[in-house]
Amino acid sequence: MSGETNVVQPATDEIKNVPNETVAKLRTLSHDLSNYIETIMQASYLLAQAKLDDNNKKWLDLIDKASQDAARINREIREILRAQG
Repeated sequence: MSGETNVVQPATDEIKNVPNETVAKLRTLSHDLSNYIETIMQASYLLAQAKLDDNNKKWLDLIDKASQDAARINREIREILRAQG
């Protein structure tokens, strides 16, 4: 498996058959999720301003990276939903 790249089919093709009500609900959930992710990112930023020992800095880095990844994924979801009109 090394050296292989997975080719991802555009998600917009898959969502075309999703009912409009479901797309609307997903938009609402994604918006709410953005708010929660933003809270985690802000708290992470504030914690980074504190004097933390090395062990706690590692945990903070883990939280920060995970929240950045979650925000990126949520942005991708929102883009797909936005393309649905």
